[in-house]
Formats: sequence, C-alpha cells, structure tokens
Amino acid sequence: MKIGSLELGKHPLLLAPMEDVTDPSFRLLCKKYGADMMYTEFVSADALIQDISRTKQKLTLFDEERPVGIQLYGKDIDAMVEAAKIAEQSQPELIDINFGCPVKKIARKGAGSGMLRDIPKMVEMTEKIVKAVNLPVTVKTRLGWDEKTKVIVDVAERLQDVGILALTIHGRTRSQMYTGEADWTLIGEVKNNPRMNIPIIGNGDITGPLKAKSYLDKYGVDALMIGRPSIGRPWIFKEIKHYLNTGECLPAPSINEHIEMLMDHLHRSINWLDERRGILHMRRHMAVSFKNLPDFRPLRTKMLRSNTVEELKNVFEEIKRTYAGYYSPTEEK
Repeated sequence: MKIGSLELGKHPLLLAPMEDVTDPSFRLLCKKYGADMMYTEFVSADALIQDISRTKQKLTLFDEERPVGIQLYGKDIDAMVEAAKIAEQSQPELIDINFGCPVKKIARKGAGSGMLRDIPKMVEMTEKIVKAVNLPVTVKTRLGWDEKTKVIVDVAERLQDVGILALTIHGRTRSQMYTGEADWTLIGEVKNNPRMNIPIIGNGDITGPLKAKSYLDKYGVDALMIGRPSIGRPWIFKEIKHYLNTGECLPAPSINEHIEMLMDHLHRSINWLDERRGILHMRRHMAVSFKNLPDFRPLRTKMLRSNTVEELKNVFEEIKRTYAGYYSPTEEK
C-alpha cells in the first residue's frame, strides 16, 4: 500500500491516534511489536496556533518511530490550515485530519465527527489543507453522524476529489460512540466503489489475528488501523502479522513476558515525561492488564496505587510469584 510516495507494504497495520495514549513512549513500543505506521495524539488546531506548550509537545517525533502522521482537529478552516503548516515543520510523513472523534466536547462544537453534520465545510476544509501543505493529507472519519445519515460512500468520493491520498473509516456512527459492533459493510462498499482509487483503511473491533484476516478477506481494505485493543496489549501487531504470514496463532505471552513489556513501557514513559507523570500515564495501560487473571483485584488496586518505580517493581514481583505459569490470553471474540 502506498500513500503518495510512502510505501507501507502489503496490508500494513496502523496504530490509531488516541488522546492520552499514543504519545512517543507508546508509539515506540508498538513499533517494536510490528506496527507499520504511527499517529500522534489528537492535536488541537486552536491550541497549536496559540502556541500552547503541551500541544506543541505533541509534535515531537523520533526517527525510530517513523513513519508517523500528525493528526489535527478543529472547527475553523483558517485555523486548521495554519495548524497544518505548523505541523508540517515537524516533518511527519503525512498530515491526518480528524473527522472522527466522537467525544462530546469536540463533536458538539463542530470538530472531529461533528464535521459530519456539515459535509460542504468538511470538503472545503480538506481541500484548503491539501493545497496549503506539501505533505500527503489523509482523513479519518466515521460512517456518518447517526443511523439515518450514513453518508460515507458519498463523502469518500468528495474527499478523494479534493486531493486526500488515503481514507481511514471507523465502522460506527458518531451517535454510537464506541458501543455496539463496528459495521464494516459500508467500509467494504467504499473500498469496492469503482470511483475510489486511494487506499481505504478499516478501523473498528480488530481484536486479534482471526478478525484481522477475516476483515481483510471479506472487505478487501488496503490496511487495518488498530486503536483500543492495543492498549495494554501492544503485541497485538505481532500476533496479527504472524498469523497473516503463517496462518498460525502465536502463543499468548507469559506473565513474565507481559511484565517485561510493562516495564519497557514504563521506562519509555518516564524518559518521555518524568517518574510521577510517567507512572500516571501508565495507569491507563496497567488498568487493562492481567484482567483475565482470577482474583486479581487486590493486586490490581495495589498496582494502580503505586507512585514510584520501586513500588511498581515490588507489585510486579508479587504478580510473578502469585501467577507463575499463567498467560495473558488474547482478547479475540
């Protein structure tokens, strides 16, 4: 699959942009486990042009994680164009426009998936960003605002016509948020539309290698984007790649291997932030770790209340002793 001149190979696996998740520490970890393309956290156009330091920090990229895209969101066309120009200076491989975030404080203001209620503005914004930068521009969006307005087939054509070079579709409407099952039928319809000639990337409910293979075979998408299932389980990329290449499922990681991964992530997070903030950031990932272990609640509580690396190491050693011989099963359903 190619996005402009960027060659990503056959059926690449992309790490979805996720706020408070896809910082450099997690991106580098997912790269280690085989993700082919990274995306930053959501970058607010308004905050970027106001020179907010925390937002500017999101533009920090490392050569080891490339290729990487910077994802922007906003409701004002001029602000988005200006933000795209600023983001371009960080030299990502591409600029991605967020027309998919369903969070109320973003969507209700007309940004993210809120743009699905104003398709002409969505198209105009996209066209102006394409013309303003010299990098490939891509879009991530949803099927529509709600069940009655699944407009993705038409929207995909119009976005392609103004110059985007790839389109990622999450198989839910905005009103669904993240509930229910993702509907891939319309993703497949966009991919198989003879009018479409750009890569179509499918997103939603890719929880393991069997689903990944099934969706690729059934809907014919060019690539898969994986978001929430990678939290606490970055090895999902390795699992999927192995299955696509061999037809065999990798054994689940042992508890010791899982803890080694968490320690790797912890050190990367601390190096990026500092000990206190790095541990706080890790709690989202630790909270979904080991959730299939029996009677794990007391140790989970202790793990999530740890405030230093030394405390966490002691908890991890207790987990090793208590659950020796256990594995961290996959989440596939």
